[in-house]
Amino acid sequence: MRLTLRKSTPPPPGPDTLGPVKVDTRTKALTKRLQPGDVAVIDHVDIDRVAADALVAARPAAVLNAARSVSGRYPNLGPEILVEAGIVLVDDLGPGIMAVPDGSVLRLEGGAVLLGDDVVAEGVVQTPATVARSLEEARANLSVEIESFAENTMDYLRRERDLLLDGVGVPDISTPIEGKQVLIVVRGYHYREDLATLRPYITEYRPVLIGVDGGADAIIDAGWKPDMIVGDMDSVSDRALSSGAEIVVHAYRDGKAPGLERVRELGVDPVVFPATGTSEDIAMLLADDKGAEVIVAVGTHATLVEFLDKGRAGMASTFLTRLRVGGKLVDAKGVSRLYRQRISNLQLALLSLAGLFAVVMALWSTSAGQTFFGLVGARVDDFTSWVGALFSGG
Repeated sequence: MRLTLRKSTPPPPGPDTLGPVKVDTRTKALTKRLQPGDVAVIDHVDIDRVAADALVAARPAAVLNAARSVSGRYPNLGPEILVEAGIVLVDDLGPGIMAVPDGSVLRLEGGAVLLGDDVVAEGVVQTPATVARSLEEARANLSVEIESFAENTMDYLRRERDLLLDGVGVPDISTPIEGKQVLIVVRGYHYREDLATLRPYITEYRPVLIGVDGGADAIIDAGWKPDMIVGDMDSVSDRALSSGAEIVVHAYRDGKAPGLERVRELGVDPVVFPATGTSEDIAMLLADDKGAEVIVAVGTHATLVEFLDKGRAGMASTFLTRLRVGGKLVDAKGVSRLYRQRISNLQLALLSLAGLFAVVMALWSTSAGQTFFGLVGARVDDFTSWVGALFSGG
């Protein structure tokens, strides 16, 4: 298969043409500027499901990965999603592919990537069969990964024991949460679908809306305004940060907060929350510590496979955070299945008719009621006779 990509005057579009190239070491950042038909050049070991879903939504012609899309560490879900979507995936190309300039047009010969006549990288073209084989091999290593996950969990518990058990270090906030329901939105698995199914719940219960980084934009896109935004501010828009929501910047334990300067440049004075773990963790801990009655989670990680698919040791913090929050936490899918509007318009109409019938029967059972209905009947007869006479010319 030959695919042409050239930096200067590109050839006319054709079946062998891919481009232009977009390069970024951070897949999440790259998906924001991809256009349909672009070629995504990434450096992403063990492509996870969220990254793959974002890439598929951007509709690139191909994904060229400097790293191994399936390292064998565990059976990650991303590569299978990409190849099943019909996207060309070339794997393990090495760091040289990351030096290709944006806008270039490349040519693929087997697993070799050429810029003009020069081979810039060589890798492996993935197919459904090769991905399935790699995932099968990775499943054999799953027990080792689970042991590593358990070790990371214990390490996190030792480092954040005071925060998890006693809430030490949770900052003060101005958003009232005590006794209220809280909806935490993470731009993760099926977040759009879950938000859509929760629309009646949000309309009726008016929960406090907390967006975790890009989850704030998801809330705005769905037609609401976030009450609070929590995160390191690497994937949230200026529009969301300027929406009037309270901003809680997730900082490292040493106090460094890469997103702090960006927020202050927008004229916003944020709250800083130093903690290890993920931003979705501190959003849950914050809501729990401030007295939330129920915490509904959209797009968060709920299962062991999802924890591993996130592809980092920090996901151990999410496991422990869920244990800490306990019975308050409800997954969005559970809410959508259990929640129904209490009464529909048809039910309301039928209930009103039933009530009216009960009143009529109650009146009819009394002498005063029978007298009333007798007078009403006489008036109706008089009106009927008058109408009949009017139309007969009498």
